[in-house]
Amino acid sequence: MIDVLKNRKLLSLITGIVVFIFIVAYGMHMLSSERKELKLLKEQQKEMLILKDEFLSLRQRIGLVEGRKNLSNTQGIAQAVDEVFSSVGLRDKVKTVKSAGKRELKEGTEEDADISIEKVSMNELVNIFYKIENAPMILTIKKATIKKSFENPELLNITLSLSFLKTK
Repeated sequence: MIDVLKNRKLLSLITGIVVFIFIVAYGMHMLSSERKELKLLKEQQKEMLILKDEFLSLRQRIGLVEGRKNLSNTQGIAQAVDEVFSSVGLRDKVKTVKSAGKRELKEGTEEDADISIEKVSMNELVNIFYKIENAPMILTIKKATIKKSFENPELLNITLSLSFLKTK
């Protein structure tokens, strides 16, 4: 009878150890899967932070463009070109402003023009690009051709295709 009790105690102890081992194994498996899920969530968080930064940057750029379109009362591309080149002091170097067409868009009217500028220095060219980029209206350079002047190789002849967007 004592043998039976000892065997029973031993059997209970072995059963308890086996159950404990299964519980520990199950816990380790759960811990491993939770770590994998945590790693995936951290990767998703990094992606979302990158997207958030891109979104905020784009929203800021949109705000700048939206603010610029309401700053000016410019009626057409000829007036816009005149304002830009007058502010730089190069109005007399603009040889031609040819209208290249007008298109109606959802946001407003887009007006294109080809502008020819002669005998401009590199510094003046940089000033022109700066003024176009920071003009209080929506001006876009679609194409720029820069050639050396025939009379003086240090000066440049420039042909620009500009686009002016006037909102409704």
